[in-house]
Amino acid sequence: MSIGETYLKAVRERFKTIKADGDKAIAQLDIEQLHWAFNEESNSIAVIVKHVSGNMISRWTDFLTTDGEKTTRNRDEEFIDSIDTKEELLTIWEKGWQVFLDSLLSLNEVDLMTPVFIRGQQHTVIDAIERQMAHYAAHIGQIVYVGKQIKGAEWKTLSIPRGQSQIFTEAMKKRS
Repeated sequence: MSIGETYLKAVRERFKTIKADGDKAIAQLDIEQLHWAFNEESNSIAVIVKHVSGNMISRWTDFLTTDGEKTTRNRDEEFIDSIDTKEELLTIWEKGWQVFLDSLLSLNEVDLMTPVFIRGQQHTVIDAIERQMAHYAAHIGQIVYVGKQIKGAEWKTLSIPRGQSQIFTEAMKKRS
């Protein structure tokens, strides 16, 4: 496998892992909890979901041929908490991820050095992917952090439970 193919395989898997963490965090919360914000300057999980989805749809629709900041996007509206139900939130979440992952899956090694534009600024496809990796991972981290704060002791960990690192590592070694 070439380095380009290896890179695409790695980022596709990493993004799926990031999404899965968001999915698991959101699943643990009810609609009231999804709207909780620490203060007026903080974003609720519902707002973060709207923003991430809006970003994904804008950036990844016609990714190779149009600027990633579409004229149809209203970024400022993404920061208004207007989602009414958990079902609506999940629909918004899944729509963004679907557009993004479909576009990411359509890329091939030849595309990686292709120039693309975000807000009129040129990037390589690799740079655009890495930019979004940092952006989406940061927001999923916020979702997980807020969810964990809300749930407290009821939170179901998304990774290795405290005090079980050695057991986990030994189990992983046995799988090899």
